[in-house]
Amino acid sequence: MDPINRGPEEYGHDIDRFDEGDDTAAGVSRPPRDALPELGQKAAAPARTVRLVSGDFLLTVNPVDGSEIEPCPPGERPSPPARHTAEQREELRRAAQPPAPAGPAAPPLPLLEREEERERLLRLLGRGRSVRLTGPAGSGRTTLLDIVAADCAGLAPDGVVRLSGHHRTPTELLYELLAAVHRVPQHRPDRAGLLELVRGIGAVVLVDDLEFGGSALDELLGATPECAFLLAATPDVVAPSPDSHLEEVFLQGLGRSATLELLERAVERPLTDEESNWAGDLWFESEGLPLRFVQAGALLRQRDALRIPDPDPVDEDDENVFADGHDAPLPTLGEGAAPAALLASRLSESAREALRFAVALGGEMPHQAHLPALVGDTHADAALGELTSCGLLTPVGSRYRLASGVATQLEAEGYGEDAVARARTAAQHYAWWTGHPSVAAERAAAEADAVLAAMTALVPGSEAGHPSAAVLLARSAAPAFAAGLHWGAWERVLRTGQEAARIAGEVAEEAYFHHELGVLALCAGNLDRARAELEASIALRGALADKGGTVAGRRALALVTDRESTAVAAEAVPVASTPPAGVPAAVAPPTEPLVTRQDTPPPAALLDRLRRTVLTGTRRNVAAAGAGALLVAVLGTVVTLGATAGNDEPADQVTNEQSATENDGDSGDGLTAEQPSESPTRSPSPTKSAPDDPSAPASAEPGESGSAGDPSTPGGAPSTTGGIGSSSSSSTTGSPSTTGGTTGSSTTGGPTGGTGSGGPTGGTDTGGTDTGGTDTGGTTSDPTGGTDTGGTDAGGTDTGGTTGNPTGGSDAGGTTGDPTGGSDAGGTEAGGTTSGSVSPSSS
Repeated sequence: MDPINRGPEEYGHDIDRFDEGDDTAAGVSRPPRDALPELGQKAAAPARTVRLVSGDFLLTVNPVDGSEIEPCPPGERPSPPARHTAEQREELRRAAQPPAPAGPAAPPLPLLEREEERERLLRLLGRGRSVRLTGPAGSGRTTLLDIVAADCAGLAPDGVVRLSGHHRTPTELLYELLAAVHRVPQHRPDRAGLLELVRGIGAVVLVDDLEFGGSALDELLGATPECAFLLAATPDVVAPSPDSHLEEVFLQGLGRSATLELLERAVERPLTDEESNWAGDLWFESEGLPLRFVQAGALLRQRDALRIPDPDPVDEDDENVFADGHDAPLPTLGEGAAPAALLASRLSESAREALRFAVALGGEMPHQAHLPALVGDTHADAALGELTSCGLLTPVGSRYRLASGVATQLEAEGYGEDAVARARTAAQHYAWWTGHPSVAAERAAAEADAVLAAMTALVPGSEAGHPSAAVLLARSAAPAFAAGLHWGAWERVLRTGQEAARIAGEVAEEAYFHHELGVLALCAGNLDRARAELEASIALRGALADKGGTVAGRRALALVTDRESTAVAAEAVPVASTPPAGVPAAVAPPTEPLVTRQDTPPPAALLDRLRRTVLTGTRRNVAAAGAGALLVAVLGTVVTLGATAGNDEPADQVTNEQSATENDGDSGDGLTAEQPSESPTRSPSPTKSAPDDPSAPASAEPGESGSAGDPSTPGGAPSTTGGIGSSSSSSTTGSPSTTGGTTGSSTTGGPTGGTGSGGPTGGTDTGGTDTGGTDTGGTTSDPTGGTDTGGTDAGGTDTGGTTGNPTGGSDAGGTTGDPTGGSDAGGTEAGGTTSGSVSPSSS
């Protein structure tokens, strides 16, 4: 491996081998096509792409066009995560500690007057109880947590887990807890998978600098029922809810004797009477906070270093004898209460410059490896040791930040001047560092707080170039945070970068941030936000003619649409399985011949009923439910057709699909059975009814006709499909209705409406709908033929038309000269007479 010219194999790319004699076969990487070495151009560094599995998605973090997301193939799905061993947990614990600062170390300080709290915490945690440790800033909460962590080493099967709640949400803490117990490389489970994994974790979890309470804290505790939590927070954090059942432990200030002992340990010598009196006044003013006495001990150590030797010592052999009159004066009480400015004034220039950067970054101290580049001093990394020994810095997770009240005290002394310029310098440095191929994503994610602080200081920027610097940093850091699985920082840097790009007018970068936010929302399951972000990105990239970015956005948007359709289908399943009254739940093949009456309403009514059922949902719900309803109606029709078509009866017998009319012909019993027509396009010729037959009325009166919709009437078979024997037998039984159907109610008496020929098309399936007998059912010559009584829901009464108006419907269901008027269709809903047919049920 060449440390200078890194090959693509170091970034996850395989070397292409074209032939045996090619340079690539010897391990020499081929430069990109746009690089011209003969002109002195350097080959561009390959883009650092990382493949992650998020839930059931495969996410490819692409820093060029935007992250690509697709359903995870089965071969890419990770195996169930395994637990870390005890040795691995210890290694992770050491890696999570803040680095040991370079430079002189402060003397170790004991834990004073905390034995009672320590024993109580250990006792509660040993019983599996969760505790909230509350104390003001500087009360020694972090030091107490360090001691308790060592005491609880063997209490839980998964050991002790240290987490930082600084700028963390409950979800982020759950993911960090999962990573501390399970090995999940390049895998971020979805919400359901996360809860399933953390539910089985049994550990003592110590969370320092907690920043939330209430329902958010209940979410954290409820997701981990097998863990015992020790939560350290300040009094200004929201209190836990009453249902959390947390034990409360309060940290008070130290007593006067304990503070004097702490001060002596800090200076590593006994105190003088003057220093003891000064320490007593400081104890009264600071209420015994340990941090104040750590800083006071640093002041006394600096005072000892500033002692001036007596030019005329009493003992000439001892040059280290100091006269009292040449001692540096003790700090005032005000300087002891706010010692940051005085302490900083006695530090090195590199340390003071590092403090200025920390103030510019909102209190976040850059890692000591970045201080030489930021400060401009190769030995600036030693400044971190100076600052920690003075009590100006406090550990937060794996990093340091300014201690409580230090930033305010330094700003009052002018350390905040040119803060924006220093923040821009830090942003430019971090933009180069986070985008460098040699920087691991985990290292970049560990520096997320300082990176976000630099961006926040530049947005909104009052000076030209500041938003652009923030855009550059966000563009470089976002892929690194995503690859490092620090998605909370990923979201914050994307939102800050999107705002900076909008201010700077960089449309292409703004489209990139919208795309990434859409992908992030899709991974989190927030489909509405994902659609909004992706549509905004596609619109911006379409205006810029960015084909690659547009294609990536459309692919992600297609996944959003697919997820929405799946969600709609899942919501529509209960509607289909539990239909409203009158709608069949399922259509099953009948075991017996179907009767003429069916409970399935017409398709139009079915669609309208289902549309009203799902009207409260979204517009996509309506479309999906309508399609499902139409499918149910079609299936019902198909099954009905199949059932009736397969029920073939002999032609010489009276069946449900044929009608028998009473006649005085040659038949002995007075009844003549209709024969099926040989041609499906011609009407059969049944025997006409004798006009002088006393059993056949000469004219139908209102109320005498047997309606198919009213099974109580003697003359009509119960049917809701237009008066035919079944909805599919109009063309096979040769018994069409000449007066039924919506087309038969026109004033012109169309060929399908009841003409003298009584064609088979007169009794189609639509002939017996609810609208079969409208107000215009009669002809213009007979206004009473189309009255409301003639077009009722029952299909039409005998008054639907006079015998003199063939288009309205004769006594026999058509013209008297049409022998087909005595078919089954004579008793249809559309106004056929009772003398038109005698159904098998009535005979």
